[in-house]
Amino acid sequence: MSETLPTTTPRSRTRLAENVAAARIELTTDELATLEPIADQVAGNRSADLSFVSAGRE
Repeated sequence: MSETLPTTTPRSRTRLAENVAAARIELTTDELATLEPIADQVAGNRSADLSFVSAGRE
């Protein structure tokens, strides 16, 4: 299991706390088995510049 947690760049302390809390989630063996077959479907550029979307909202 990976110890890497990719996150977005948080714009607030609240969002940072949410990202850190997500690292504490532990999935069961059954949950992992459910996700494994679709893991290869995750693709794309999640680093696109979306700064205009949330500008001034947080």
